[in-house]
Order: sequence, then C-alpha cells, then structure tokens
Amino acid sequence: MNYGYEGARYGVSFGTALAIVISYTNNHSILWALIHGFLSWFYVIYYAIVY
Repeated sequence: MNYGYEGARYGVSFGTALAIVISYTNNHSILWALIHGFLSWFYVIYYAIVY
C-alpha cells in the first residue's frame, strides 16, 4: 500500500471540503463555493492570510 498517495488523496479531499465550507459561510453562494472548492487549498491559504 502506498501511504503517500493515500495521504495526498485525503488531503486534497479535506482541502476541497474545507474550501467549500469557508466559501459558502462567507458568500452564501453555491457557485462561489464550487469555484473555491475547485481551487481547494489555494483558497484555504488565501483565506488564512487575508482574514
């Protein structure tokens, strides 16, 4: 079993879910939540720096 691959896959999934929740909480828009979910960790890091 390749643990590096599994960890990366779960990290991407968690990042996507986190980005969607943060985006929807701030914008109340499903469209923006989907866009930010696509960007995942980039949006999470942006949000952490700006807010």
